[in-house]
Amino acid sequence: MGTIIKSSSELRKNYNSIADICRKMKVPVFLTRNGVGDTVIMDMETFNRREDDLATAERLLTVERSRLLGTQGYTVDEFEKNMREAIARGAENGV
Repeated sequence: MGTIIKSSSELRKNYNSIADICRKMKVPVFLTRNGVGDTVIMDMETFNRREDDLATAERLLTVERSRLLGTQGYTVDEFEKNMREAIARGAENGV
């Protein structure tokens, strides 16, 4: 699926058709002004998916930086054990 480029004047004239392209193709549409890239529009589902993907990538990058810096990490089993112990302590203290 290639890049979709439309002029900003086309957006003013044909908003509904461009919004349909965004929703149906699930890709951003790049708008130009005087032949130069100006704006990108996309449907909300695509935007939210990209935001989620970006947040996930940022979390992974943070974890990888910590790993490279030698920060203490936990295995899944260690994490699960720590969580069970914390829940048990909370239950004992009425939390």
